[in-house]
Amino acid sequence: MLTTESTAHPVWGAAAQAGQFAVLPDDAALSGLHFLQVEGVRALLTPAMLAVGGALADAVAERQFLCVLGDPGVGKTFAVHVAARWLGDPGQLLPLQVRAQPEPADLRTALHRACGLPGQAPADPGAADTLIRHALADGPRIVVVEDAHRLSASCMEYLRFLHDGVSGGLCVVLIAVARGERRLRTQRMLATRTAGWLRVQPLTRDQVPLALPALHPVWEGVDPGDLMALDARLADGALRRWVLITHHTLRVLARAQAAAPDGRLLRAVADRIDGGR
Repeated sequence: MLTTESTAHPVWGAAAQAGQFAVLPDDAALSGLHFLQVEGVRALLTPAMLAVGGALADAVAERQFLCVLGDPGVGKTFAVHVAARWLGDPGQLLPLQVRAQPEPADLRTALHRACGLPGQAPADPGAADTLIRHALADGPRIVVVEDAHRLSASCMEYLRFLHDGVSGGLCVVLIAVARGERRLRTQRMLATRTAGWLRVQPLTRDQVPLALPALHPVWEGVDPGDLMALDARLADGALRRWVLITHHTLRVLARAQAAAPDGRLLRAVADRIDGGR
């Protein structure tokens, strides 16, 4: 299995040469991906982002499945979406919005919408699939499925049907929580159609003081010990939690009319988030 210890893939180009936790050039598309839309949050080339970019580039080139696994909040979905945009035309990315326990009919509806096909998906499955397969064959596509560990066997079979029905194959990214790996591994069709299994890891404690000042300016100059203590209490290296912490820190700073957070203010932020536990 691949992990986030993988070496940087040339997909990131010069950005990867800027050093650990380099900030990616921001634009409206990337800003719209940030959790809570916190102003000033930046996209970083974390070890997870580097690994996802390389694995996704390989899966796109091979037109195979890619399984991205990790605990909630470590940045799996964000990394996949940013890497897909970095690879080329944003129009090739087809994220599927489906209900919690989808059936093949839900995937058809989601794909019809994601492909930009006109009107409602035809009620007849054969007619709907013909339209979808023609759209998928019109250039490289990256189909992204969240919570893939919840997919039924019939949904997995439908994805296999689409992959095998497109000339040269189809890149499908299955994003799942780490504990969902066993369920995905039971899908025998993935054994011969998967470019990689990637486990996304959270930031380590000693990486937190390096990453946070790049994530948002509010953390510049904050004592590394305070950042590591806050991470141990609230985040465990999960960047989505750190965006939430940033959001609350900015609000507390504004109310206190303070210029920068100190240890006392950060303890107040932590109490606000976890109820003073």
